[in-house]
Amino acid sequence: MEGKQKQSFEGSVLEWVETILFAIIFVSVVFTFAARVITVDGRSMEPTYYHGDRVLVSGYAGEIDQGDVVIVIHALQEPIIKRVVATGGQVVDFDREAGELMVDGQVVKGEAFGIENGITFVPDAAGQVLEFPQTVPENCVFVLGDNRGNSTDSRYVSVGMVDHRNILGKVVFNLYPFSKMGRPA
Repeated sequence: MEGKQKQSFEGSVLEWVETILFAIIFVSVVFTFAARVITVDGRSMEPTYYHGDRVLVSGYAGEIDQGDVVIVIHALQEPIIKRVVATGGQVVDFDREAGELMVDGQVVKGEAFGIENGITFVPDAAGQVLEFPQTVPENCVFVLGDNRGNSTDSRYVSVGMVDHRNILGKVVFNLYPFSKMGRPA
């Protein structure tokens, strides 16, 4: 009788070990290829995201559209988090008097992205900023930080138009702080 209990216990332990190993491998594969947890670095996306916020990013979340928040790589030293405001074929300009973004000749007020109206300007930095209007090339996007006065984004030559191949993925879920947990607005 004691031998059967020992075999039963060993079998149970082996089943648990197998289940735990499978779970670890599954989670590792998912977080290596399908999704990543990214910690926001900097203030360029305030008030949407603050320094230290954590988001889940997926490269398999479908088409990248106007309004999506994406992680851009190979633009600056570190990956950056920005909002897509225009996609391939669209014309980007700025209404300098109103302080607003214009896409295809239409004013896109800040409130469309959950930020203040009248805060979107072309920085006064000769030689460092693109000339506008600009047409976004196919397979590229134009990105801006939500904190428009404190964001190095597509307005600057150093970032410019972002090729789709340089987008790690888009934000699909807010993880931290817990008060903002859930799908992005």
